[in-house]
Amino acid sequence: MKLGIIADDFTGASDIGLTLAEAGMSVAQFIGVPAGPADPTLDAGVVALKSRTAPVQDAVSASLAACDWLMAQGAKQVVLKVCSTFDSTAKGNIGPVLDALAKRLNAGPVIVCPAFPENGRSVYQGHLFVADRPLHESGMQDHPLTPMKDADLRRVLAAQSVRQIGHVPALTVLQGGDAIKAALTTDAHMITDAITDADLLAIGQAAKGLPLLCGGSGIALGLPANFGVQTAAPEWHAITGPGAVFSGSCSIATRDQVEAYAATAPSFQIDPAKAVEGQYNIGQIADWVVAQDVPPLVYSSADPKVVKAAQDAHGPGVAAAAIENLFAQLAPAVIAGGVRRLAVAGGETSGAVVTGLGADALTIGPRAAAGVPLVRFGDVALALKSGNFGGSDFFGKALTLMKAPHD
Repeated sequence: MKLGIIADDFTGASDIGLTLAEAGMSVAQFIGVPAGPADPTLDAGVVALKSRTAPVQDAVSASLAACDWLMAQGAKQVVLKVCSTFDSTAKGNIGPVLDALAKRLNAGPVIVCPAFPENGRSVYQGHLFVADRPLHESGMQDHPLTPMKDADLRRVLAAQSVRQIGHVPALTVLQGGDAIKAALTTDAHMITDAITDADLLAIGQAAKGLPLLCGGSGIALGLPANFGVQTAAPEWHAITGPGAVFSGSCSIATRDQVEAYAATAPSFQIDPAKAVEGQYNIGQIADWVVAQDVPPLVYSSADPKVVKAAQDAHGPGVAAAAIENLFAQLAPAVIAGGVRRLAVAGGETSGAVVTGLGADALTIGPRAAAGVPLVRFGDVALALKSGNFGGSDFFGKALTLMKAPHD
């Protein structure tokens, strides 16, 4: 193994796995830290954790375990994959995890860059933008678990980390990899500007030989070339059979996708209060899903005001945990009923689904949308989507792509 990735959620793991696979690396996505060794022919291993909103000590412990396993497989460089919207509050765990990994790997400067230009995420003057809006005006300020109130990544990370926080500005990045490398400060987390894919490729050049990086999937664009890997498209063998859509994300993009898909397909909305009270019969919902002629939609996605009302009524995280538990039970039930294609929206929801299926590893396939690959678990095809990714037609498009062979 050449490159090791620690992802703080399941969709993020698939996202960066796609970036590496499209660059020609042989990649496997592991669900949690594996108990045994990886295939020695792998170029990259992606360990998918469910740590984004975990307590700091739990996230640090899981991330260090993943790091130790990746290094034992021969990884020469480790990337902490976080969301391209840097989801983490002042009490979040990105800083503590990054500090712990830097200490474990004896890392000096650590490049930190969540930019993903293809999906509208850019970093300029240390501030994170979503399209033309600063992060705290992008809709992320209403995220139910990680509301982002500040676009200045230097301040966000400084509130969490014991290390110095530095900055590599866009004017330096534009001068290329050597200039970026010269600007890196010892023993500091360096927020690095990136506006285009060319910037990310330059950052990749500067990262050669560094033990640790942190960013979104875009940070991986320039890394495979450092290991002499040639670009090649990932393979995919068509999977037919019934399909379904699960959506737990409340992002603006996902709510638009839910509205568009529900206009043409049967849909079933999960009420958070009923989920908390255990009023849903999983078997009955699964039977309804399997009985549909068109791949149906099961969703809990709702307007932020509705989500906040549920949080206020039941306590922070209680409603979210109940919904995740519902999807974790529903996924194996519909697979047992014959569903073979499943599109899932939301990082936490995707984690619940994969955990519910008992998957220990996923095979990365071709892209369903920017940042979203098709993945395979046995004879089941999945598209695990971060909330804000994909166009309005994502669900139908992903289910259709699963049926088409790619090579």
